[in-house]
Amino acid sequence: MSKRGLAWCEWPTWALIAAVTFLWCVITAFADQIGVFVSVLLLIPLITLHSSLQHESVHMLEPRWPLLARSAVFPAIGLFVPYIRFRDMHLAHHDNEMLTDPYDDPESFYFEPSEWAQHSWTTKTILEFNNTLLGRLIVGPIVGQFSFMCMDSKHAKTGDTTVTKAWLCHIPAVAIVLIWLLTIGTLPIWSYLAAAYLGLSVLKVRTFLEHQAHEDYNHRSVIVENGGIFGFLFLNNNLHHAHHAHPKVPWYALPKLFRRQRDKFLTANGGYRYKSYWTVFQNHFLRAKEPVPHPIWTRENRTRM
Repeated sequence: MSKRGLAWCEWPTWALIAAVTFLWCVITAFADQIGVFVSVLLLIPLITLHSSLQHESVHMLEPRWPLLARSAVFPAIGLFVPYIRFRDMHLAHHDNEMLTDPYDDPESFYFEPSEWAQHSWTTKTILEFNNTLLGRLIVGPIVGQFSFMCMDSKHAKTGDTTVTKAWLCHIPAVAIVLIWLLTIGTLPIWSYLAAAYLGLSVLKVRTFLEHQAHEDYNHRSVIVENGGIFGFLFLNNNLHHAHHAHPKVPWYALPKLFRRQRDKFLTANGGYRYKSYWTVFQNHFLRAKEPVPHPIWTRENRTRM
């Protein structure tokens, strides 16, 4: 098949969606024979990979085949995040000039300084722990989900029907998964909840430092050159600056694009680079990358960095 044909049909992504779905069905259906512990270990990377495929669907599949793409990633294998809300928020996140903005970037982990000052000691302690990689792995899914749901609750109360509709659509998406687990699956629900939580925890390795606060918005997105197994689970989103620069380049073509223009990308992002995720763990497992209150953006200066 020609490169043009490959780019048109996106068969590597469709094939991976099919493989993940098939493996998920097999593991959950035969968990009693595989063993609960081993089944959970196998499900964790599958759930992480499914989240990455949802990200790929937003950029590459849904614009061309909206109904088919939504149907393919509709079952909420990860349970916690409505796909439609993720899609809408992530597309807003791709306004590169707003990256890391505590208000206008829906995926920002920063707080506006004056708002941060109003939080209790307990909240600050939890959020500061969450700002280390260890904390992001342990409490990150809870902190992120709580913040996300509080934000959506505020939107819904103001009459934002798109948010309400997205959560209503999430009900059957979760129901499909639960009905399978309760009728065909042989894995206890509690163990699946643990797998879903840990799958989201692994995903936090990617989101932990993919953006930094910087005056120049071109310098805000990271490059982790050697993704290793994480690179596959994140579908090469370790090359995050390249993804933000070329969001319509599919995951399987991103490494080649980066290799061809490596120096250009690293110059453009100001050298915000890590050699590997092992380096990330070494540097930030117990040490925060940046403070939780945004180091540049404040209510007073209203600066768009």
